[in-house]
Amino acid sequence: MTERLSGKSQRDELPLVTVAMPIYNAGKYLRFAVLSIVNQTFTNWELLIIDDGSTDNALQDITDIKDVRIKIFSDGINRGLAARLNESADMARGVYFARMDGDDISYPERFARQITTLQNDPELDLVATRVLTIDDSNQATGLFPFAISHDEICAQPWRGFYFSHPTWMGKTAWFRKYRYTVPGPFCCEDQELLLRSYHDSRLGTLDEILFAYRIRSKTDWQKLARTRRTVFIAQLQHFSNLHLWHFLLLSTVAFIGKMINDFLRKISACSFESKHYITDDAALSKWNKIFGELITTLKAL
Repeated sequence: MTERLSGKSQRDELPLVTVAMPIYNAGKYLRFAVLSIVNQTFTNWELLIIDDGSTDNALQDITDIKDVRIKIFSDGINRGLAARLNESADMARGVYFARMDGDDISYPERFARQITTLQNDPELDLVATRVLTIDDSNQATGLFPFAISHDEICAQPWRGFYFSHPTWMGKTAWFRKYRYTVPGPFCCEDQELLLRSYHDSRLGTLDEILFAYRIRSKTDWQKLARTRRTVFIAQLQHFSNLHLWHFLLLSTVAFIGKMINDFLRKISACSFESKHYITDDAALSKWNKIFGELITTLKAL
């Protein structure tokens, strides 16, 4: 794997946070994602950008972002998100490990808020944030469902976990202990990992929108159905191994209910990604301010 440092030298101090950003054809959105990390109010981090065999020129498009905290790795191979996240955890020098996708945007206070939460509660293993959704044109379109406390997040494991994967920050040791399953289960690496680990872990979500998640296209119904089936199979295996037969039954009911709901959404052409305006004026105002600051930073490069 070849490595390119963004900048002439590395900082001598060890970072408190390692940010993992595996990318695959991130395109024009990568600049926004990287700059949203550079613009963090918390500054003691390293960013590992691992190219997973991309065929676009996204990496070339960020060569003007000079920051010694950024490291870029590329081996020309497509290994998948799960494998790249495990690689990142193994390379991490930080006490904490943060997720970041190559087309999303972290709000400037994200790291500071998550670090404070983790340091104030040493029993916490993993912290997520609330999420605003944006479209291809960077317009706010909605809010993700969420749960705040560990008990709320894990109350119904047969239905899955409302715990937004791209926003995770947690102890690096936790990621190294549990690791992502490789090859990763189809589009549900996070759900499978949580299913294996939630019994012995402590999770929490900050009740604050600190992340913009990009939804690039309308619903791919075949992809969604395959993801649902993959999660269901993981649940069946997990609950069967633990002899949790009532959970197995509940997961079956939940799976059938989701598939019926997806079918009804499909025939009514009412997808989650349909364009609409969010009604939370405060969330919209904050997003517009943050995106405006990103544009200003871009123009200054």
